[in-house]
Amino acid sequence: MSHPVVLITGATAGIGRATALAFAAKGARLVCSGRNAAAGEALIAELRQMGAEADFVAADIAREDDVIRLVDHAVERFGGLDIAVNSAGTEGTPGSIVEQTVETYTTVFDANVLGTFLCMKHELRVMNSQKRGAIVNLSSTMGSRGNPRNPMYVASKHAIEGLTKSAALDVIKSNVRVNAVAPGPIETEMLGRIAGGADRVAAVAATIPAGRVGTPEEVADAIIFMASEQSAYITGQILHVNGGKTAA
Repeated sequence: MSHPVVLITGATAGIGRATALAFAAKGARLVCSGRNAAAGEALIAELRQMGAEADFVAADIAREDDVIRLVDHAVERFGGLDIAVNSAGTEGTPGSIVEQTVETYTTVFDANVLGTFLCMKHELRVMNSQKRGAIVNLSSTMGSRGNPRNPMYVASKHAIEGLTKSAALDVIKSNVRVNAVAPGPIETEMLGRIAGGADRVAAVAATIPAGRVGTPEEVADAIIFMASEQSAYITGQILHVNGGKTAA
């Protein structure tokens, strides 16, 4: 597939942005989404300068009407949907479970779990009818581990992995694949917030067998592989990209 139609949520920063640039370099036609319209338009200008066909749709993925409008835009603009990367999400509020509130739970689960569910629901609506497609969700190292300082984020990523595996089994007969990529600590603004400041990122890096945090571009490469025909027999799987952090 030389010019796939690719939808990316959370495309205005971090891993989502790196993924949009990487797909554009490979000739993809892109629909990028996020809540920051100014950052979105700046990204689209950069993608078009690379020669890519690309649109930005401002959307809140926790709102089903926004998700329907986003997916329908991709179909109307490019005639279908080949690949979807559900990258949008939030890290939540650090603190022990007794410090969490209904509000902190709702903020994280709306963005990470409800948003991923709604995106998959409407992406699969299109892909099932096409009898082809690939979805890559964004999980985390925390999707298979615990962390006493960020229980809502951890729980949301566990949920995303469960949704990924369940959806993969549901649509396998339609020639549609659903997988997830689970990054470890990656050099993004979110990492700085989770670590408690840029000065503490070095301490995080010291916990990684590879001796460094990863880059958004390294995660983007993994996403592209999982969406590509080179992974045609892979579905319902979680690909860890974490410099060996979960090897022990």
